[in-house]
Amino acid sequence: MPATATAVPDGRVALVTGAGRGIGRATALALARAGAHVVVNYHTSIDGAEATVREITGLGRRAIAVHADVADSAHVTSMVETVLRQMGRIDSLVNNAGTASRIATTDLTEAEWDRVVDVNLKGAFLCVRAVLPTMMAQRWGRIINISSIAGQTGGRLGAHYAAAKAGLLGLTKFLARELAPWGVTVNAVAPSGIPTDLLSQSGVDPAVLAQRPVGRAGTPEEVAAAVCFLASEAAAYITGQTISLNGGLWMG
Repeated sequence: MPATATAVPDGRVALVTGAGRGIGRATALALARAGAHVVVNYHTSIDGAEATVREITGLGRRAIAVHADVADSAHVTSMVETVLRQMGRIDSLVNNAGTASRIATTDLTEAEWDRVVDVNLKGAFLCVRAVLPTMMAQRWGRIINISSIAGQTGGRLGAHYAAAKAGLLGLTKFLARELAPWGVTVNAVAPSGIPTDLLSQSGVDPAVLAQRPVGRAGTPEEVAAAVCFLASEAAAYITGQTISLNGGLWMG
């Protein structure tokens, strides 16, 4: 494909977690359009994952759907082994899989805290740990963590979600410094105001999403565009950073 500022080096393989719907699906498709072969991870959205794979292969790129609960270390190990066996390599990891619930701290149970933190934060760590041997051996890699404005401002959903998303930002910075000598960059994207099933299921009023300086909600495709840039050669000198996509709601 013609070289562009956000083109992914030809033949690279990207693993996108939670790619059966929403931001993950848009990201998987955008990476394929940018030149990557894509692994579509899913936990419950099998129909969406398979549809995403069909669309990617229709673009002339290789794609497979792999089931895994990212909060389960055995699942993650098996997923990465499957990817390496079927695709031969892993060049980019997009930690997008997430879950949320809108709840007051006084009503927040330990079990719900663990569920949200395990998927959003521990899941990212487990996936990073599993792909690092490959990335370090090839001395090239891109890790992009999908955080949230909640990790920057606290947000509206709950203490568990805010803590997990803030934890992702800290994880991003540590890994960026640790992995820079191996040619692996680590960055985060912090969206807000993106209409997804996750937000609607958490009881967020869609009208709230447009209440920001730009006067509208964002789109999953706009988040995906930022991910594609961070996965490209053009972003080789960017690491440990957070791109905030929030329509001007928070300017940090």
